[in-house]
Amino acid sequence: MSLSIAGLSKTYANGVKALDDVSLDLPVGMFGLLGPNGAGKSTLMRTLATLQEADTGTATLGAIDVLRDKEEVRRTLGYLPQEFGLSPRARAHDLLDTFAILKGITARTERRDLCEALLRKTNLWEHRRKRVGGFSGGMKRRFGIAVALLGDPKLIIVDEPTAGLDPAERSRFHNLLSELGSDAVVLLSTHIVEDVANLCEQVAILDQGRIQLVGTPLELCDQLGPRLFSKTMSMEERRALPESMPVISTWLRYGQHEVRVVADAAPDGFEAAQATLEDVYFAVTAGRWAGVA
Repeated sequence: MSLSIAGLSKTYANGVKALDDVSLDLPVGMFGLLGPNGAGKSTLMRTLATLQEADTGTATLGAIDVLRDKEEVRRTLGYLPQEFGLSPRARAHDLLDTFAILKGITARTERRDLCEALLRKTNLWEHRRKRVGGFSGGMKRRFGIAVALLGDPKLIIVDEPTAGLDPAERSRFHNLLSELGSDAVVLLSTHIVEDVANLCEQVAILDQGRIQLVGTPLELCDQLGPRLFSKTMSMEERRALPESMPVISTWLRYGQHEVRVVADAAPDGFEAAQATLEDVYFAVTAGRWAGVA
């Protein structure tokens, strides 16, 4: 079961065009959606999650019309938004059991077994009697995944899942997310490039409401590689660079500035650099991708 999006557009009442003719084909597996804040990622997520309407376009999940058959979509949807509310005084097992009932799982034994399995899968079983208000940010995120997995969803949407997590919780969450794409379409929306590079088989970059680039992380890095150059320099040298220099990023490393540029040939003093997905992202959002492919 794949997700096919064609010509999706959305303009808000204030005139902001959040989505502009977005088209994507997402197979089973992990698919990463990258973009800066305000790029339209959350609008796309909310539209696919049946929480808001599109102006034009279509979206189909297998034979399901996502924009029209909302109840059918919700039966096979797992959604973890960037911000979600949990009753702070509820205990984890009891709250997950309540969500299971709302998902239509009414048989007591089935619910009990499913809740146990999901709490174990998300490493929360030993915390099942704790109140979720006392959970850390990472534990709340993992609980959100347990809720999203109720009902064996075929479409899982995860919006900015590791924002604000410490490195240890990010690692745990990466390990959990990596298990989700075996038999479902998993759409991971984030502005954290490392999350997509580590987890996703394919990636799309969304900027200013439009899909700017689609491919596998490896092939996109290979496309950029021959035109990527870097040089380490002082602050004074960095300030002296002409405005015409095609800079995509500057990193402070050990008191020096590593400047990375996209060009047809190496500028004076620059050397070939190993491209990463982060370089691809910066090249696209800085408007330097033209001519790379």
